[in-house]
Amino acid sequence: MAFFELRQYKVLPGKMDEWVRLMEEEIIPFQTAKGMVVTGSFRGEFDDSAYFWIRRFETESDRGRLYKAVYESDFWKNEMGPRIPEFLDREQSFITRIVPTSRSPMQ
Repeated sequence: MAFFELRQYKVLPGKMDEWVRLMEEEIIPFQTAKGMVVTGSFRGEFDDSAYFWIRRFETESDRGRLYKAVYESDFWKNEMGPRIPEFLDREQSFITRIVPTSRSPMQ
């Protein structure tokens, strides 16, 4: 059964617009080019430090393969990864694996 990752990040003060731009113009396109399935990207309506995104995986082996393709790539290690700390409080980030209920529109 497919599962999802709900990723919740705490964006540093004053960095949300830049973070969303980075996600939408660089991170999400890069990850989808590697095969990741991103099903949503959201910012908090009233909390300007809250950013969420959701990724879908078919199996655990699929997740492992995609993680490797993204996070072990030279681009991620040398260019993208080093930029992340200027935007996020990584100590306050949470990743929750979730599975759809039987009637969920997201399957």
